[in-house]
Amino acid sequence: MIPIPMTTQEVANRFHELAQQEKWFDIQEELFADDVKSIDPSNSAYMGYAEGKANVRKKGEDFIKKIQDFHGAHRTPPVVGGNHFAVGREMKNTLEGFGRIQLNEVMPYEVKNGQIILEQFFY
Repeated sequence: MIPIPMTTQEVANRFHELAQQEKWFDIQEELFADDVKSIDPSNSAYMGYAEGKANVRKKGEDFIKKIQDFHGAHRTPPVVGGNHFAVGREMKNTLEGFGRIQLNEVMPYEVKNGQIILEQFFY
């Protein structure tokens, strides 16, 4: 029997469950498609563009390496519309080369066949 892919709402619910625990790499492993794309603003000093699950993970790992101190974060529950959902997030860190920063982000995600195929960050 072929499993039925999760709905966008189910993906968003699972995303939120893991995000509340700051399990971002678990989100990537469990919910991201192999050909996922990750896009930060073109003028971002922190991150850039990555394509493919392994490259998106490396992008996240590279960011984590810059964190010298984590001061806290919170996120909104996901809002679902069609095959997209969006999450708001505030994160406070001390980053190597940048000092203490606060990122206020809107993070939309696109879902296809029960997997996230696109994540984008606006800050």
